[in-house]
Amino acid sequence: MDYKQRHRRLRLLIRKLNKERKKQAQKIDILCNDFISAQRDFIKRLNTINFTANFYEAITGITDLNGLLYVVGKLIKDEVPDSNVAFFLLQADSFELYMTSMSSVESFQSNQPLVPVVTQVQAITLEKQHLPVPVVAQAQVENCFTPELVDNICKSNKLCTLDDMFAMGLQGNLIRLSKISAITVPLRRFARTCGNASAGGSSLGFILIYRSSTAKLTPEELNNISAVTCGLSRAIQSCQVLLHSAD
Repeated sequence: MDYKQRHRRLRLLIRKLNKERKKQAQKIDILCNDFISAQRDFIKRLNTINFTANFYEAITGITDLNGLLYVVGKLIKDEVPDSNVAFFLLQADSFELYMTSMSSVESFQSNQPLVPVVTQVQAITLEKQHLPVPVVAQAQVENCFTPELVDNICKSNKLCTLDDMFAMGLQGNLIRLSKISAITVPLRRFARTCGNASAGGSSLGFILIYRSSTAKLTPEELNNISAVTCGLSRAIQSCQVLLHSAD
């Protein structure tokens, strides 16, 4: 075999080895990416489990509705930084708006990031037949909610974005509302055991969570909140039963 043939074979062998090396490198990259993705998903699940465990530990033994919502509001605000939280609970002839945090009027009007301030829980009854929603000092997005809008959100019994709320009748200053990221998380009334979060059950109400649009609410944050709504709904129902029995 002459020199040229040996050189040609050597070049072919090197080319083949390079192709195999590239294929192996691509496979390793895929495996590494899959591993990293699996690790991220695992960490997210751990975070959800950790939040859920801490949440249920914090509300265990609370029998007063105001106390329950106050604690839950603080837990949600810790999980969703810089957020504002309000609870809309369905009653026989009305809705009750429980506010556990409110933004300052000055920061809202000057287009600055919303500054959450934890307060004592305040309940306002929203009669279905009366419009508009009563104006509450320092409340912001809550003031835009009419009884009809609340009723539509309850009937939907699902996560509602700001666009969904507009489609359901949300009205207000569009410039100001465009500067927030908002979501409503349903609270379902379960007669028996809670199964899948998408399972049936009439509406008990919902949680309104919002903050500045410069820090949009993330799927991970909403997933963690949704993970505890079944137990929260049960706790609220128990508090309501105790409250009515005391009356």
